[in-house]
Amino acid sequence: MPNNPILQFKKINSAAILPAYMTELAAGMDICALPTETINLLPGARCLVPTGLAVAIEPGYEIQVRPRSGLALRHGITLVNSPGTIDADYRGEIGVIVINHGDAPFDISPGDRIAQLVVAPVVQSRITEVVELSQTVRGAGGFGHTGMNGITK
Repeated sequence: MPNNPILQFKKINSAAILPAYMTELAAGMDICALPTETINLLPGARCLVPTGLAVAIEPGYEIQVRPRSGLALRHGITLVNSPGTIDADYRGEIGVIVINHGDAPFDISPGDRIAQLVVAPVVQSRITEVVELSQTVRGAGGFGHTGMNGITK
């Protein structure tokens, strides 16, 4: 069993709901919205959704804030910066940047499960400047350089 880091959540607002894993083997825990009043998110619009929670994360970990697949499929609701990152040294309120890619307005009410949080290990790199980089077969081939069709002959 991997090391399970402890997350300490603080309710900034007493009405906040602690995140929860909704199934036994879920990778992400759902986090609930806590706006002061229902947000009516129009198609194409985005907003910062408060949660009423702050968190302390053990060093060496981050929390990734990810969309909920059901909201994306049924309503076109996703996150602008997906995945978002909550760093181990951040102690402010967790906010979720939501966008409506759907074709109808979408209401976000207090208590709605708006995103999921996934705990992940962090590795910080040593940064070095060099004059040349090593060569590879791919080289500078970037976006779409391998094509689209996955069928081989």
